[in-house]
Amino acid sequence: MTALPVARLPEGWKPAADTLAGRVVLVTGAYGGLGSAVSRAAARAGATVVITGKRKRQLEQLYDAMMSEGLPEPVIHPLDMEAATPADYAALAEGLERDFGRLDGIVHAAASFAGLTPIVMHKPDAWLRTMHVNVSAPFALTQACMPLLLGAPDSAVVFVLDNPDLLQRAHWGAYGASKAALERLVAILHQETDDGAMRTHALLPAPMRTTLRRMAYFGEDSMQLPLPDATAEAAVYLLGPDAAPARGAVLDLRDGA
Repeated sequence: MTALPVARLPEGWKPAADTLAGRVVLVTGAYGGLGSAVSRAAARAGATVVITGKRKRQLEQLYDAMMSEGLPEPVIHPLDMEAATPADYAALAEGLERDFGRLDGIVHAAASFAGLTPIVMHKPDAWLRTMHVNVSAPFALTQACMPLLLGAPDSAVVFVLDNPDLLQRAHWGAYGASKAALERLVAILHQETDDGAMRTHALLPAPMRTTLRRMAYFGEDSMQLPLPDATAEAAVYLLGPDAAPARGAVLDLRDGA
């Protein structure tokens, strides 16, 4: 059970073509299952989307796909969350300010998951990599972008969690620990910004068809699960002004949670 207050998506809410009009939104892990869905959904809602990830070729493929779908042109900015330094994050923020003069939202969709592993067998380098990509990198990127986010009329940072009831069990290792730490980061950042323009949100998806899900649930037919599209639309909700009452909370999309 999450320690954050729980929010729900308003019944029947759907993004409109102008929900994010005029906004600049940064998506990490943009070519992953959830990241690509969020990039498309934010673009359909009118945002200028900056897509980041460590593989430039896959970012270019996402760019081409979005253009072929008639979506607004995204902006590619390669960023390796594992290897990036504070100077790299600062350079990204400076580039956003130079090119757009603003940043209105971040969706932290990048995630590192090396599979279910007992602690006794967990390789220390894999542990450190997972904690870095899932916790330290989102912190550093958000911190570098906070002057832009705080200067916007209304902005949002969305951190993606995972099922806390499962992640505290055996074999979830660094991934489970990192998502718990990320939840605490959301709570602390909200406490520090709860009276300003920047909103902090957590997003807890329902089971969805992603590579990470296939790696974690070997006996499950993931093709029977829905695509990440509904979760992506919920991310658009959090990025937009309608989500002001949900700041500092986790938007829980699980049925019957």
